[in-house]
Amino acid sequence: MILPPFELHRPRTVAEAIKLARAHLDDFDYVAGGTDLLQNYKNRLNCRGHLISLSDLEDKGLREISATRIGALATLRDLEGFSAVPGIAGTAAVVASPLVRESATLGGNLLVETRCFWFNQSEFWRDAKGGCLKEGRADCLVIPQKDVCYATYSGDMAGILIPLGASVHLEGLEGGRDVPLAAFFQHDGIRKNVMRKGEIITHVSLPESSAKLRAGYRKLRIRDTFDYPSMGVGAALRVEGGKLKALSITVNAVATTPMVLDDLASDYLGKPFGPAQIQEIADQAVVRCQPYKNVALSPTYRRALIGVFLKRLLGDLLQ
Repeated sequence: MILPPFELHRPRTVAEAIKLARAHLDDFDYVAGGTDLLQNYKNRLNCRGHLISLSDLEDKGLREISATRIGALATLRDLEGFSAVPGIAGTAAVVASPLVRESATLGGNLLVETRCFWFNQSEFWRDAKGGCLKEGRADCLVIPQKDVCYATYSGDMAGILIPLGASVHLEGLEGGRDVPLAAFFQHDGIRKNVMRKGEIITHVSLPESSAKLRAGYRKLRIRDTFDYPSMGVGAALRVEGGKLKALSITVNAVATTPMVLDDLASDYLGKPFGPAQIQEIADQAVVRCQPYKNVALSPTYRRALIGVFLKRLLGDLLQ
């Protein structure tokens, strides 16, 4: 499909990009790899008149990859070879396809557009149905009402970075700020996160302790390549002397935000940790999650697989 008309801007610095955002505040999108944004533009989904490209930004920190900092413009292909922090390379390797990962960036994956069966369709299909809240029409078609869009968060990297304790650094019209990734997302498929207009993610920060954790991510999708997650589970744990010292769990792609289930570990900390405890935690996770009916796989199936995937993941990490 052909892209709609827009004006492309190529700033050289973050400051220039933010200045352009100020000039076109209500009619622009940032674009880096474009692997998610441009396919939506081809389907005429919330297109803007100006695209501000971040691919020419010269700040080396935007592409830096280290144990405590990962630049937002680092590609997923580069992260596939990153071994300093457990879980990150394996998660990057299951995003989309090898060709997509060559261009797709970490920042772009964190900001991937929320997805829904009613929204991610051709323009002709949507017009025949009448459109939805996320498209600027009257109602959400997942849970009919006029206030909250129930499109599902469909990035993958948040599924591993949240359990690792990551934060994002934002630069915008009002200066810079850091936000814990666990608090970054918002329950609204349109608003999506706490970013203000014009803000850019410059990098992700990781605590030094994350390199000492055992961490991983498991993803459910219809096809083993290219597909967005229909459900995903990420976890990071630390076990010493057979006893659980730390455990963080995130369930992905079942709600408008990644679901952080760290409280499931509270009754097990400081105690022996093995298969029986893993089964109990997996069962509790299934009870806590209710996937929305807005992707191809059914909510019942996705919910059941949360327990299966989490049990397998924690068992693997415990080995």
